[in-house]
Amino acid sequence: MTSRRARISPEQAGLPAGARRRVPGLRRSEVTALADMSVEYYAKLERGNLSGVSPAVLEAVARVLQLEDSERAHLLNRAQAADGSDALTRPRRRRTRDQWKPHRTLQWTLDAITAGPAFVRNGRMDILATNQLARAFHRDIYAAPGNQANLARFQFLDPASRRFYPDWDLFADIAVAILRTEAGRNPYDKDLHDLVGELSTRSEEFRTRWGAHNVRHHGTGIKRFQHEVVGELTLAFEGLELAAEPGLTMTIYTAEPGSPFEEGLRLLASWAATHEAPAASQQSTTS
Repeated sequence: MTSRRARISPEQAGLPAGARRRVPGLRRSEVTALADMSVEYYAKLERGNLSGVSPAVLEAVARVLQLEDSERAHLLNRAQAADGSDALTRPRRRRTRDQWKPHRTLQWTLDAITAGPAFVRNGRMDILATNQLARAFHRDIYAAPGNQANLARFQFLDPASRRFYPDWDLFADIAVAILRTEAGRNPYDKDLHDLVGELSTRSEEFRTRWGAHNVRHHGTGIKRFQHEVVGELTLAFEGLELAAEPGLTMTIYTAEPGSPFEEGLRLLASWAATHEAPAASQQSTTS
């Protein structure tokens, strides 16, 4: 809330700028006047004490701070987590990556998608299930065991990400925003706390972005990649929330029909069929 207050100018809020402003953005007194609450109460909210706050107050704050939909949802999630009821304040241990296995029909669905990479991830950005093309697409991530098939670890701790993501800064912003959103949704997730602590310790790029408190919904768009095997790929993506598995998202990448990138995915599928199949066969004979 403090960072969002700092980004709203008096003019944007419909107030005169005045002179000798000592803080960037709005003063607390200006926010409270616009939201019709006391400075003391608003200061408590900024300190993170959201227990018992009413939806009407949260909506007023979101309106004055001009929060985007994802930021508003994040604020509501934080308030729910601090609600004080047994269900919300009891620490929740979510299933770890090793404990969750895709249902066979979900794997069938992924395998039926053959024209583009398709994979399932959780809010911590662990890749939990893939089709064959997605595993070949993310071969850099699987190449280093230390990544633990986690997109955020790859982003900030693996030098290969700088080549794979030509728009590295954009991908870094997205990764941190996804983790920040998950932290608001599941504040007691120990695995998430451990991941954020690891990345904060080992990556200044992550630490700086984490401190910005940005959140976002990441459902559709266009991304550029530089794949080691097939070169440049510009792909559209759709993120689909799994109704049967709350908190998990299926992401599917596709190329524009008739584009060189569609041909690139075909080449990658052919490469995957010749390189992944022998490895899978060898694994099945040794298991």
